[in-house]
Amino acid sequence: MDKFFEISKRGSTVKTEIIGGLTTFFAMAYIIVVNPNQVTGFTPGLDSIWNAVYIASILVAVVGTLLMALYAKMPFAQACGMGLNSFFFVSFVLPEVISGGDPVEGYHAGLVIVLVSGLVFLVLSVTGLRKYIATAMPQCLKAAISAGIGLFIAFIGFQNVGFIQDNQYTLVQLVDIHGALVNGTFKVTALPAVLAFLGFLIIVALGAKKVKGNVLIGIVTTAVLYYVCTWTAPSFDFSQVGQSFKDFASVGFLGVFDKAAWGQAFGPLVGGVFSGILYVVAFCMVDMFDTVGTLYGTAQEAGMLDENGDPVNLNQCMMADSVGTVCGSLLGTSTCTTFVESASGVAAGARTGLASVVTAACFFVCLFLSPLASIIPGCATAPALIYVGVLMLGNFKKVDMDDFVSAATAFMTLICMVLTYSISNGIGVGAISYTVIALITGKYGKKDLVVTVIALLFVLKFCMITM
Repeated sequence: MDKFFEISKRGSTVKTEIIGGLTTFFAMAYIIVVNPNQVTGFTPGLDSIWNAVYIASILVAVVGTLLMALYAKMPFAQACGMGLNSFFFVSFVLPEVISGGDPVEGYHAGLVIVLVSGLVFLVLSVTGLRKYIATAMPQCLKAAISAGIGLFIAFIGFQNVGFIQDNQYTLVQLVDIHGALVNGTFKVTALPAVLAFLGFLIIVALGAKKVKGNVLIGIVTTAVLYYVCTWTAPSFDFSQVGQSFKDFASVGFLGVFDKAAWGQAFGPLVGGVFSGILYVVAFCMVDMFDTVGTLYGTAQEAGMLDENGDPVNLNQCMMADSVGTVCGSLLGTSTCTTFVESASGVAAGARTGLASVVTAACFFVCLFLSPLASIIPGCATAPALIYVGVLMLGNFKKVDMDDFVSAATAFMTLICMVLTYSISNGIGVGAISYTVIALITGKYGKKDLVVTVIALLFVLKFCMITM
């Protein structure tokens, strides 16, 4: 096992890999329930789709993460991508709901688009074009991706527990602690934010003292504090497990091969075909640059970059991602992508595919013991995400701030990832900024042709699709 995963060679241990794998799982376990919620848009009456996607979400996480573990041999996990699942609902399921049609047919049509985009990805990965595109990006963009993802992950953590809340005037605000005090009693609504902040301090303090497993210790400690403070116990409801499997078999599994779905995805005639192609391009671009961003950011944090500043086993990672997307469409769920929460496992010390095996095993257990995934509350995993943000932000120092082209590109990439809530949007704005500024300042060269193509594709996406 040590030889296969190169555990000793990468400076890790079996214990550290197990802790890293568990940390990654707890940080991303929310996707099990969130993904079917997003694909169905919380719409009543779509129980069969919800159940099918629920099972498919777990299976694709197992398959995709094992591909990362055994083929790419990297400590990365895969699951259904956030953002794309909402886009899936709005583009394919919701129109059927509004028009009074069959939502299942819309669901199947969406799976067709996911399958085609996955096959396109597979071709790009096999031919090496996907790796070439990733490695050809300017260095300032690569460096900014890691820092931007760090802030993006931290923002997700803050948002999940209500530490950062909506505000009608400023869009965001700090959690209202004062408003949570009613007649001298502290309302439980603000408790998750307070516990998450406390958990973050625990993780940082243990990390400063070089305590191994500080992230996992922080997660478990915060979870215990949550149940003690709320005086509650986790609930377990296994009643829906059997029905979920039935709906998965009848609605989700291989639903992509429904003949009507292909006609709906690419019809009618030219307008429909163009629309279908546009959807494929949109799914391809978002998945590709989400994955590229995650791989660069996480690999940089793990110290697993080659001499050119690119992640080791990059082509294998992209192949695993492509196959994961194809498998996801066959199983019945939206696009599978490399999960940014993998960085939490890396922060806990994961450096090999063994950690991903552990993560995949945890997902597999949830297939039959699904309520176990809800034991760890969001306020316990949020501190890990915020801590990862601290670690990854340090990579911004690699940006040459004396070169205004690099500085402006890196800044736009970083800030737009957070404010648009999208890794791919950040990369797109960064690519556009770099191309335009380089042209205006006369620093544009032949090496910039790839980033120019990326920029033009994103201009097309921004103009034609709201996402």
